[in-house]
Amino acid sequence: MAGMIALILALQLIGEALVRLTGAPVPGPVVGMLLLVALLVVRGGPPPALSRLAETLLGHLSLLFIPAGVGVISYLGLLADRWLAVTVTVIASTLISLLATALTLRFLLNRGPEDPS
Repeated sequence: MAGMIALILALQLIGEALVRLTGAPVPGPVVGMLLLVALLVVRGGPPPALSRLAETLLGHLSLLFIPAGVGVISYLGLLADRWLAVTVTVIASTLISLLATALTLRFLLNRGPEDPS
């Protein structure tokens, strides 16, 4: 599992380096995630160790909300001043995420099962 953590961190580092070198307006971790997806597509799927790591991380996903909660409490005054912009942004991003998920699901379901021959 340590090797898979190292792989994920290495891909994130490569993504950060690519963003800094190119000046792309995309966060480095997003580029690293796209590199991971490309690697998994080329490989044909995740190795068992990566699947175990993903299950472990998903099992502890609630811990990742602690920093966000602290940020909300720390900037409560700023949020109170800009509540309308924050509300519109949260609603719009939720709707965009739902739409992207629905379109992705529709695309994948319309592809149908692949022919093994």
